[in-house]
Amino acid sequence: MAAFSSLSEFRALLAQMPAPDSQALEGAEARNGQLTKPPGALGRLEDLAIWYAGWRGSDQPRVGKRQVIVFAGNHGVTAQGVSAFPPEVTVQMVANFQHGGAAVNQLSRVAGAEMSVHALDLDTPTADFTQNAAMSEAEVVAALTTGWNAVDADSEVLVVGEMGIGNTTSAAAIANALFGGEASDWTGRGTGIDDAGLSVKTRVVAEGVARHASEDALEVLRCLGGRELAAMAGAIASARAKRIPVILDGFICSAAAACLAQAQDGALDHVVAGHLSQEGAHGKLLAALNKNPLLALNMRLGEGSGATLAINVLVAAVECHSGMATFAEAGVAAG
Repeated sequence: MAAFSSLSEFRALLAQMPAPDSQALEGAEARNGQLTKPPGALGRLEDLAIWYAGWRGSDQPRVGKRQVIVFAGNHGVTAQGVSAFPPEVTVQMVANFQHGGAAVNQLSRVAGAEMSVHALDLDTPTADFTQNAAMSEAEVVAALTTGWNAVDADSEVLVVGEMGIGNTTSAAAIANALFGGEASDWTGRGTGIDDAGLSVKTRVVAEGVARHASEDALEVLRCLGGRELAAMAGAIASARAKRIPVILDGFICSAAAACLAQAQDGALDHVVAGHLSQEGAHGKLLAALNKNPLLALNMRLGEGSGATLAINVLVAAVECHSGMATFAEAGVAAG
């Protein structure tokens, strides 16, 4: 169960998270230098495998259990006309996930990952953040707790995704509140709104940020976020406590993660960015988080889809690192 019952306790927990295993890191770096390839020939795959080794505590790891969790929530701010789809679609898509019909179901199967979906109080949308804080402290802590408890301690890599009509508006507001600039810098078309809809959405983001500006990143999550964003943040933090590496998905997932990064330096050291979304501000957000995406395939679906696809890249990196022979083992002269 979650080890916190308030935002202050969650904040204190973030400050006590484990670091990677320095011996495993050193051993993985040494092994990488002995593998049957020219130095650096596998590019980012080498760095990815060494990073993974540090968090798993082995200089020759394998990627075992792979977990994908999709969190779903509804947003009161949709009353402002910020989305091309009605909130009912969230419920319908949850059923689709449960029946195995979504893209992330297929991608999870290909990646050998176990996928689950958690719907968070869909009948009770968050408050319209242009009028009030999206969530009370009890509500945001409950969502963080759902995410925290959803992580299987036996998992060896985690992807978190989301479903929630209106959640690109929430993510844009969070990014704007955390990193500044204008609302238009962070607000995109989401599920495909037209120019008039984009104008409304940008105004809504600006109003929300003006109302709820705070130096406290967890308060930003409470006031501008959604239950599914808070659950993703809780899951990412839970993974850190369990030394489980995490692959970030798109703009919305990255906004949730950003709240952790701004609340505690180094909170995302166990995280890599899976892909660069087509949602316009995602690249800007990843740059602010100092995360370089593994893939860029013009995806913008959400659901954890891009990050789930990137599991395969991580597995390939680790298999090369741990499965390749060293020069000594292969009887090859090392140059």
